[in-house]
Amino acid sequence: MATTVIVGSGIIGLSTAYYLCRQQPASSIHLVDPSPRLFASASGYAGGFVARDWFDPRLAALGALSYEEHGKLASEHEGAERWGYTRCVTVGYEPRSKTRASGRDDDGEGQGDWLREGMSRSGVAGGSKGWRGQAPPWLRMREGDAVTVMDGGDGTALVDPLKLCGFLLEHVKAAGVHVHHPATVLSIHRDVRDELASVTIRYTDSSAETETPATRLLLCAGAWTPQIMSSLFPLAGSPVRIDPLAGHSLVVRTPGFKLGDESHSVFCTLRDAGLAPELFARANGVIYLSGVNSSNTPLSALATDAQPDEVSLAKLKDIARRLIALPPGEKQELEVVRAGLCFRPVTERGVPYVTRLKDEQLGIKTRGGGEGGV
Repeated sequence: MATTVIVGSGIIGLSTAYYLCRQQPASSIHLVDPSPRLFASASGYAGGFVARDWFDPRLAALGALSYEEHGKLASEHEGAERWGYTRCVTVGYEPRSKTRASGRDDDGEGQGDWLREGMSRSGVAGGSKGWRGQAPPWLRMREGDAVTVMDGGDGTALVDPLKLCGFLLEHVKAAGVHVHHPATVLSIHRDVRDELASVTIRYTDSSAETETPATRLLLCAGAWTPQIMSSLFPLAGSPVRIDPLAGHSLVVRTPGFKLGDESHSVFCTLRDAGLAPELFARANGVIYLSGVNSSNTPLSALATDAQPDEVSLAKLKDIARRLIALPPGEKQELEVVRAGLCFRPVTERGVPYVTRLKDEQLGIKTRGGGEGGV
């Protein structure tokens, strides 16, 4: 029986296991993650914005499929209640500035990776450039500010990624998938035909080891994937180039203020600050805010080791006070529900790796010179 070992138990690893259960027995699937607490990076601290067509043309088909699957999953498993799935109106917001008032367009948005380059993802939105519209009630507006509707709710949605991952984990475990954590894949073993046969898994909280059959090995560890490859395949070189991009985020609640029945996503351009914040009003009445990123922050050994930078959090709090309105007469500050730092995997080519690696790419010399199941 084919056995699959998935390294990484975040959103990619879990969703892979979820759909793989339809193709093979759940008991033949193993998830391995070194963090003592799961979802401590992007899988728990991301914004949860889901779009049908906001993608590089090379990813258009995959993006559309992902959007439709999110809707199906929510419909089949009460996603609105369990992980806050909701369609949302998506707008672009730009405060009045001298540059915009003069009619000049300094966006400079090209065809590269918007995340790596510190731009707004709204620059890669497909279809219409939008139309003038009404701002969400919680957005602090001033005379001369511009709000452009990018999507009226037919092609964008929101989820709470932490709750979505929690659902997927619960579902695959109930189906019989084996979850090993905190644990690492220590080594791989091949059979007499030079084909992948098993892996050794070490539990980091006890140093116990177990050998598990493995026909396929999937690397889904996000920004930590290159480190895992170097550990398991020291002669591989760099068959995939993935860099970590640190991003801080806040989840805030506005005292005494209801967000309304309609959820909104807001993509901002703050030219004076050189930032492109993103705000997502989630179904549970909180607002997620991000947009302070750094490519110079060293990648932590484990996701749980990442420590937010107070200067970056202070910037986000200033942005929150600038952009989120309080009810008239309200004297309380915004309540910070959660602050976090996560590392997003980014690539120079601007699209993810979904590929099978050949033995020669892994630095493995075999008689057949074929594909090693990775």
